[in-house]
Amino acid sequence: TLGVKDDDGHVVSARGPVLITHWGVSGPAVLRCSAWGARALAGAGYRAGMTINWAANHTSDSLFAFFQQHKAAHLHEGVGKYDPNGRLPVRLWKSLVAHAGVEGAWGEVPNRGLRALAETITRGQYEISGKGPFKEEFVTCGGVALKEVDFKTMESRIVPGLFFAGEVLDIDGLTGGFNFQSAWTTGWLAGKGMTGMIG
Repeated sequence: TLGVKDDDGHVVSARGPVLITHWGVSGPAVLRCSAWGARALAGAGYRAGMTINWAANHTSDSLFAFFQQHKAAHLHEGVGKYDPNGRLPVRLWKSLVAHAGVEGAWGEVPNRGLRALAETITRGQYEISGKGPFKEEFVTCGGVALKEVDFKTMESRIVPGLFFAGEVLDIDGLTGGFNFQSAWTTGWLAGKGMTGMIG
């Protein structure tokens, strides 16, 4: 689960896969947050706080309780060996464990260490410092206001004879082909609308 909050307090959140890249984060949850918060993020100069729950099936309290149970059953096992919740890759798990300041065997970690680890995993705080560096952004937010378009023909309600389709409209679909479907459907409607006008 990922949530983004800009300087004005706008919050958007999404649940889904997060991809860690060599330059930042991406993936469906990130794309949804960046889409839903596009205007707020642009207004904040793409500087904002981000919270990630790496164990979306847990809250901080439930993960703390889970760690206590795991500790009791694995006293001599190293904390950084693997994610006992079974969700995180080893390299990410080790990084989060180190960030929480936890080390050694489970039996050596005091409750405050378990609490810190649970907080780091369920409420990890990160800073957004800009957009992707390679001009690979998906741009779908913004465009012609939908109230200005007749969706039966895709003709402008303001300028007769002018038709719109695709991402020139202020339509921002979920990741997974919805923007393609919108482009195809509105393109078909606009074509039919123009044909009807000409005929």
